[in-house]
Amino acid sequence: MYAVFRSGGKQYRASKGERLRLEKLEADEGASIQFDEVLLVGEGSSIKVGNPLLSGSSVSARVLRQGKSRKVDVVKFKRRTNYKRQHTHRQFFTEVEITGISGGVGKAAVGKPAAEAQKAAAKKPAAKKAMDKKPVAKKPAAKKAMDKKPVAKKPVVKKPAAKKPAARKAAGKKPTAKKPAKKAAAKKTAKKKASKKKSG
Repeated sequence: MYAVFRSGGKQYRASKGERLRLEKLEADEGASIQFDEVLLVGEGSSIKVGNPLLSGSSVSARVLRQGKSRKVDVVKFKRRTNYKRQHTHRQFFTEVEITGISGGVGKAAVGKPAAEAQKAAAKKPAAKKAMDKKPVAKKPAAKKAMDKKPVAKKPVVKKPAAKKPAARKAAGKKPTAKKPAKKAAAKKTAKKKASKKKSG
């Protein structure tokens, strides 16, 4: 026999005699605990499922020890920002041994879902036959509404694109203004070369 129960925001599958590590519980070592939030109880092929919990079912356990899990490194790092944070963490836990599961599976509970499944299967073919008999009629009303009044289209007036002021400024500048300066610089270097040749 096994059960699925909820403790500390997590779900655990357990059977009698198993040892589990749960999230920390406020209980002394050797104390007995009962978990009432049972979601499922099963034995062999028969399963009893809650919606979401099973009423009247519970899992009893005995606390073996309180402890801390192994050390885990926690690193926060962002590159190129001088950001690095390092520390460690040890999670608390409570180790328990399952001593019993109450609220077992009865045969009547298993038989009911099977009978319901057969009834549902019998209804499905009947529903399909009903769908086959009635063909889907097309709606001609939508076509008539389309033919009544054609919508007159408004003429689209194109506006001339606004010229950018930056383009005007660029066009207004004279690119040839820099050429005389280059020519003057070239003349100076030519004079220097000529004077060096004469002196040398």
